[in-house]
Amino acid sequence: MSAWRSYDSHLMPAFYERFEQRWGKGTAPFLDPEVHEQPMPRAQWINVDTGAAVAVVPIWTDDPEHRSFGVFYLPPAGDIWILRPGPTTFTEPGKGASREQVSLRNDAFKKAVNHAKAFIYGPQP
Repeated sequence: MSAWRSYDSHLMPAFYERFEQRWGKGTAPFLDPEVHEQPMPRAQWINVDTGAAVAVVPIWTDDPEHRSFGVFYLPPAGDIWILRPGPTTFTEPGKGASREQVSLRNDAFKKAVNHAKAFIYGPQP
């Protein structure tokens, strides 16, 4: 049985800490949609045996309509790794968004989540 468990709460503080350790103070707020009062998908897992963690979070850009999802891994010994799922960019659906815009965001999120799951559990048949 896998030691990885889904973690459905606010972003783990360790993601902020390690992100800012690596890229500088004030660089981490984009990791958490609640900071921006925007309902955005997010997924997290934690390994209860090692303390390692994986998160799929939205990445904010200067243009609020163009975003992507990032996949980050926290090894148990420190640091933060960026896992590259390939392009996960989308245009943020606004009020009155078309089904296509919402579908593109959801597809980008699913792609990032599938990449994270393959990293955690290995390729699934």
